[in-house]
Amino acid sequence: MSAVAQALVAGSAAMALVLGLAPQSAGAEQVDVELVLAVDVSLSMSPDELEIQRHGYAAALTHERVLEAIAEGAYGKIAVTYVEWAGSTSQVVIVPWTVIANRADAERVVQQLTAKPPNSARRTSISSALEFGSDLFAESAFRSAKRVIDISGDGPNNQGPPVDIIRDGVVAQGITINGLPLMTNGGFGSAYDVEDLDRYYADCVIGGPGAFMIPVNDWNQFPEAVRRKLVLELAGPDSPQRAAEEAANPPVLLAQAQPKFDCLIGEKLWRDRSWLWDSR
Repeated sequence: MSAVAQALVAGSAAMALVLGLAPQSAGAEQVDVELVLAVDVSLSMSPDELEIQRHGYAAALTHERVLEAIAEGAYGKIAVTYVEWAGSTSQVVIVPWTVIANRADAERVVQQLTAKPPNSARRTSISSALEFGSDLFAESAFRSAKRVIDISGDGPNNQGPPVDIIRDGVVAQGITINGLPLMTNGGFGSAYDVEDLDRYYADCVIGGPGAFMIPVNDWNQFPEAVRRKLVLELAGPDSPQRAAEEAANPPVLLAQAQPKFDCLIGEKLWRDRSWLWDSR
């Protein structure tokens, strides 16, 4: 086939793709926020801790303040998907894209979330989880002015591409990344921990307009931290719900303009201690 013919074929294929996608895009349901909940299930988590995470998100999604924050939006509804992740090839969608506009919707999400027990997997690839989360927006049947990946984890990236590079690419797509660093580890998994995981998340993981993170220092804090984070993500800047949250709690740590933490610390710890228990 000549170069001209190849160009015509390629152009026709591209046009067909555009025309094929146009009706779906035009008919996409409008929501206030598209939210990816990306939750760490690496082997450093005990079965009890995995359940705490599931139940914490379930309680937060049905909390009155979260439902009020959703209702205050211009469209009064959000779209959410829940993903559990570990290593670079370990991402499982537990709840596919679902609309939440009221308590009944939230309870249906909770039913999916708690239908089966969580499974853990090896290694920790925040970067791959962010890539997977950004791809999920392309599969969403919704439109919104705000797209957010809400990522929680108990350690630094130690597999896959460098997390700050992937973070920057995701943010360039207009996606905000917020974080919930879980500073709760001990045992074998602690060999791959960093002492200041909150700083690591602030400098290397979160990003985008208004990005923030809320550290969790004890598992007892987890349900409240998730609830608070959801209200801040879902409520508008002038929302009474957001104002109440900010008045009742200390300010969250916003993303820093210039990284100060070594964003490859997890990879270096893995390389230096790879003879230890392969839990992260």
